Amino acid sequence: MTDIFKKRFNEIHQQMEDLLNSKESKYNSFLEKNQIEIESNSLLEWKVKARSLLNKACGENSEHYKEFLKNEETGLYGTSLATLERLKAIFLAAKEDYEGGYLKETRSLIQAEVFDSELEQSMALYKAGYKLPAAIVAGVVLETALRELCDREGIGHGKLDKMNSDLAKAGTYNKLQQKRITALADIRNSAAHGKPSEFSDQDILDMVRDIERFLGDHI
Repeated sequence: MTDIFKKRFNEIHQQMEDLLNSKESKYNSFLEKNQIEIESNSLLEWKVKARSLLNKACGENSEHYKEFLKNEETGLYGTSLATLERLKAIFLAAKEDYEGGYLKETRSLIQAEVFDSELEQSMALYKAGYKLPAAIVAGVVLETALRELCDREGIGHGKLDKMNSDLAKAGTYNKLQQKRITALADIRNSAAHGKPSEFSDQDILDMVRDIERFLGDHI
């Protein structure tokens, strides 16, 4: 989801630049003079896309979204070009903050939704009798969560065991949690290598439960 929003920010940024480059001199009959202007319907289309993205990526209570709403009206004597130039500053500020990882609350909410969905998929596989895939999917959620925590702590990515060790050393969680993650990783590895005899059905259920608790405490 994070990558999707980054891609959308880039797309709408490019559309904004194209719109700015389309400006031309037009006669304003109301003011009875020529003005450098852009097409108002194109601006409207861009505003709808940009507003929707800021709402989803930054949140409706964010300063970025609030400022966008306050500045998107052209006004009686304003121009579409001047409106877009105001909105450009707000949009680029939101883009920079999002891509820089400064909107942590929004990012955490997105990650939590994705993780919840994937753990639900793991349980659906388990209930359908697909025990190995269920353990593998749960393991992927765990490893992705560790990468997310490494990003927050400024720790480089690596194999799961190394990230687990580095996070424990950084004080992100204690040694007991580190040992439990190691045990969960062992279940994932056994499943990935097609060795169901090395863990039980209850181990998978406990694995999903423990990962859910870990996400609730740290993500």
